[in-house]
Amino acid sequence: MSHTIATATTAAKPKLKTSAMIASIAGEGQATRSAPFGHALAELGRHKQNVVGMTADLGKYTDLHIFAQAFPERYYQMGMAEQLLMGAAAGFAHEGAQPFVTTYAVFATRRAYDFMHQAIAEDNLDVKIVCALPGLTTGYGPSHQAAEDLALMRAMPNMTVIDPCDAVEIEQMVPAIAAHNGPVYARLLRGNVPVVLDRYDYQFELGKARLLRDGAEVLVISSGIMTMRALEVAKALEQDRIGVAVLHVPTIKPLDTDAILREARRTGRLVVVAENHSVIGGLGEAVATTLMRAGACVPFRQVGLPDAFLDAGALPTLHDRYGISANVMADTIRGWLA
Repeated sequence: MSHTIATATTAAKPKLKTSAMIASIAGEGQATRSAPFGHALAELGRHKQNVVGMTADLGKYTDLHIFAQAFPERYYQMGMAEQLLMGAAAGFAHEGAQPFVTTYAVFATRRAYDFMHQAIAEDNLDVKIVCALPGLTTGYGPSHQAAEDLALMRAMPNMTVIDPCDAVEIEQMVPAIAAHNGPVYARLLRGNVPVVLDRYDYQFELGKARLLRDGAEVLVISSGIMTMRALEVAKALEQDRIGVAVLHVPTIKPLDTDAILREARRTGRLVVVAENHSVIGGLGEAVATTLMRAGACVPFRQVGLPDAFLDAGALPTLHDRYGISANVMADTIRGWLA
């Protein structure tokens, strides 16, 4: 069961009424789109007859129900059996289908890891594993918080790993990963998903990073929802005459090392990696390894989740507590520059 965290800084504020499980990460007044993954997959299914949707009792909670309504004959509900789900997806792929598999990230990466590793990745099968509640996007505590999923999936041979930012990128990601022949693990934002990248004339490209804005003092390298936060931070720090560049890195593996090195080697900037993931084994360590191997000596910091089991509670409180909210991240960067 979840519970609300009470701290000295939050006790005086009005009680948060948002459900820890279904809370949107969108800010107040921010534009959203409903179920971008489900709609994009249904559109894909109209053009690709071999696409099937599979889930482990979570069709409604991963937006796969939209595909199920459009193509009930190509939808498979496997029950609460994630290992069976992955094994069955491998079987479908062997027979020429292209399974899109959904569950929560914790259940895929912790409960069914061996089945993905042996049945899907080792044979380099064309299975797309799309998982909701990545990182700290639920307040239900360690049982549902997938704070180490990227580390696990980065280590799996043949696996492509993606952390999309918003509804725009999810819609573009679906046909892109369908065109890629091989296993993919993608984080999923479900429900009412923020719209962020539309103003940047953005187009998702597998394996490519994109510089969304430039700045002279700080380079933030980010993925997933932390790109949204980084853009908010950049706007806030403009008031302090601090220029913040944002390099969005949606593909964690394979990593766009050329873009990272090109931007990081521009002198005079603090390099900050921001991720909704443990500081162990995710984008931050991937970037640090890239810099070290290339001999790029730059000031380097990480914004990410601690190497710990995280608390349960309301998401705004948790994001403040663990330093991944825009306000706390902005204050942190100010401190590093002082």
